Amino acid sequence: MIEVNIVGTGNVAWHLAKALGSQNQAILMQVAGRSPEKLKNFNNIARETVSIHNLKPADVTIITVSDDAIKSISEQIPFDNSLVVHTSGFTAMSTLSRKHNKGVFYPLQSFSKEDTSIDFTEIPILIEAGDPKDEKTLKTLAAIISNNVQVINSKQRRQLHLAAVFANNFTNHCYTIAQELCDVHGVPFDTLYPLIQKTTEKALQQGPKNSQTGPAKRDDKQVIDQQIKLLTDPDHTAVYKNITKAITHFYGKEL
Repeated sequence: MIEVNIVGTGNVAWHLAKALGSQNQAILMQVAGRSPEKLKNFNNIARETVSIHNLKPADVTIITVSDDAIKSISEQIPFDNSLVVHTSGFTAMSTLSRKHNKGVFYPLQSFSKEDTSIDFTEIPILIEAGDPKDEKTLKTLAAIISNNVQVINSKQRRQLHLAAVFANNFTNHCYTIAQELCDVHGVPFDTLYPLIQKTTEKALQQGPKNSQTGPAKRDDKQVIDQQIKLLTDPDHTAVYKNITKAITHFYGKEL
């Protein structure tokens, strides 16, 4: 039975705590945080909620705070020579305090507390450790809650996180622009739902490179110029021009 602590009370902490609390091969011992109000959310999941200064050793202590706070938080943990990991996709394992055995336990997913549909068994968990024994522990823990566990190094993880920014964050911003255009002109945004779903399906089934369509792919300059004139927000115009240029350049190389 693996004993686990979580440090942090945000979205990642919440979903990770729920996943750990729903099985019987690991025990969520403590959740540590600064806000007594936020810690109340974990009262029925963890055995105990505490401030970080009252945290006790466990087999694995998982830090789920923002990237900028990882180093400071790891130095505040009040015990040494225990396995301490963070959940960041981009921060180096070496950022953790030297007094700990270090590792990374990165669930590759976008988390929001309101999302009740997240199934941790389908989320890739990418792990890294400074010691073979610690790597084995993390693999065992990850396999308890996920069917997709991979060992990757820091360089690979940083590149994967960058890829995720393009696939998730940038794509979602384009959805936001699309919704704004629809709202301004009185067109229901949900009219685009079938297109969004089909685009995702094709990217997964055929590969995104093989499923690209549209005026930029065709280098249809007349349509492109007319669409640019329709845009009134300079930020939207910049996004349109930059992505169009990238697409025409990418597929122009193949001609």
